[in-house]
Amino acid sequence: MKLSGLVLSLSLMSLLESTAAYPGMKNTIQEIQRRDVELRERRFLAREQEKRQAEAPDDPEAPEAPEAPEGGDNDDGSTAPVLIGDLMDGGTTPVGKTIARILMKTEQGQSLEAGYKPPLLGTQACKKDTCCVWQYISAAMTLAFRGPSGRCNKYARQAIRLGFHDAGTWSVPNKNAGKDFGGADGSIALSKTEINRAENNGLQDIIGKARVWQKTFGVGMADLIQFAAIHAVVSCPLGPRIRVFVGRKDSSKEAPDGLLPGVNDSADKLIQLFEDKTIPPHDLTALLGAHTTSEQFFVDPKRKGAPQDGTPGVWDTLFYNQTLGTGPLPKQVFRFPSDIAIANDPRARSEWESFSGPGGQSHWNEDYAWAYTRLSMLGVNNMNNMTECTKVLPMPQTTFKGAGELLKSE
Repeated sequence: MKLSGLVLSLSLMSLLESTAAYPGMKNTIQEIQRRDVELRERRFLAREQEKRQAEAPDDPEAPEAPEAPEGGDNDDGSTAPVLIGDLMDGGTTPVGKTIARILMKTEQGQSLEAGYKPPLLGTQACKKDTCCVWQYISAAMTLAFRGPSGRCNKYARQAIRLGFHDAGTWSVPNKNAGKDFGGADGSIALSKTEINRAENNGLQDIIGKARVWQKTFGVGMADLIQFAAIHAVVSCPLGPRIRVFVGRKDSSKEAPDGLLPGVNDSADKLIQLFEDKTIPPHDLTALLGAHTTSEQFFVDPKRKGAPQDGTPGVWDTLFYNQTLGTGPLPKQVFRFPSDIAIANDPRARSEWESFSGPGGQSHWNEDYAWAYTRLSMLGVNNMNNMTECTKVLPMPQTTFKGAGELLKSE
């Protein structure tokens, strides 16, 4: 291994050791484990009661079935989750079955798996371990995505947006018409023209970083973009630690045009656009919360850098109540008309309000993890051959002083 590679490897290992744990980590692990056990128990009880009612449908003494457990179904009147890609049969490998369960919301989309210590970068041991290189990429992204105050910065915001814009260029109607391409394939950075589309303005800097990381670490661009988007979310205070899978296939073929949302779109147009991606209003509502970290530069050039809520460096639920206008709205905040439309649409309103209310943070984080996993797998047809590398991500920061208050972005 070259000296420069050894220096990089050692410096990143030092960072890994310093960020392996954080105060209160045990409590966070216990909380996720508690929710997981509770979710499984509720599903078990619901299934058992359904069996009893099926066996004795006319028994007047038979108790009513318990309320359907959160996570298995959507509460907005939309259809239940569907499988996509090569998981239409539920998966043929352990990892494929795991992803299928996450897509169906019967397995947690977040994880606190940790304790992984990679071999030195560039060694044969590292090359044989799929997740090894991603541990070093994770360390590099931690340096890139966090500002001096601990909040996520402009590169994190751009990485989140880049993940959306690469993966969102896929739809069922296109697939049924014989155009099963686009989606999370890296084409936004690998094609010659896709980045030049107006909706991709502002992503040039993060794509430049992605190209440097790809050249440095030798990984696929499709995986790199989705890994960066997931890493950026957990780099933000209060952000979920979404499970991450690698193994996507890259494509330099330009993705279909016209499949990304616009800031002036109506609720009907947005909901149809995302339902065509197998994403119902329930999940769309969760995904739009990513605007909690965003800043606009092109919708209104006179207000460049205006955030979409008062805490653009924190992954909090302030975006939900400020978009509705139920919380204090600082003059700096710029609300997208499309967000206001969805927030007030009856297919999304109750879920929107639930994210902004008591317990909304954990509810949103869970729903976002499920919804983003689905988005990040659009157009991916080899999920049975992927590898889970969640263990390389930094641990989440579950508290942050000033969350919910107006903070200067970084």
